[in-house]
Amino acid sequence: MEGYIKLKKVRKEFILGKNIIKAVNGIDLSIKKGEMLRIAGRSGSGKSTLLNLMAGLEKVTSGEIIIAGGHIEKMNERERIRFRRENIGFIFQSYNLLPQYTALENVALPLILRGVAPKEREKMAKEIMEQVGIYSHANHKPNEMSGGQQQRVGIARALVTNPPIVFADEPTGNLDTKTSEQVMELLEKLFKEKGTTFVLVSHDEDTRDYIEKTIYLEDGKIINSKLNKEENH
Repeated sequence: MEGYIKLKKVRKEFILGKNIIKAVNGIDLSIKKGEMLRIAGRSGSGKSTLLNLMAGLEKVTSGEIIIAGGHIEKMNERERIRFRRENIGFIFQSYNLLPQYTALENVALPLILRGVAPKEREKMAKEIMEQVGIYSHANHKPNEMSGGQQQRVGIARALVTNPPIVFADEPTGNLDTKTSEQVMELLEKLFKEKGTTFVLVSHDEDTRDYIEKTIYLEDGKIINSKLNKEENH
């Protein structure tokens, strides 16, 4: 199948004093539509930078990133924002919920940016919160919820616009083992049902049980890849 997300010789360099840091160093990668991919590697290997480049949160130094036929590296800031709004959901390690808003209001935020009418916003937010199993906390603010509950709100917010692609940066990084398993089971179930393309950055080896394939980074390069599902059967 043709790659839905394609990276060609992607590089990202930072200047630190007199040194050039090659955070991503000539990566080629193809991800199929509906594929679930995990990016692993030690701290500083380039995992999060690579994810941010694919999500259009950072600009490449050189190379091409093509998603659904669109060249991310050729887009200006306004075009990248519009592309993310229409195509991408993002799940964060630290949840990134607005503390002054309720769970329902946090989930509905992407719909406000899209100009969805208030009644439709509430309906769509309620539906995804029910799917994620967090609607009972709709009127709670972040400081009234556990880490697992906050992450479910973060997942609902990422999915409320039904994006074809979801990126996640260490989504279980702040959670205990049992809650991490529950979150990963939920993500696997939802994405398989929806046919979502899912790219996950995680140092947690247990997350591979829920993901089809893992690529391993070192010094900004892919050094290995494994089909996780084959390992588990």
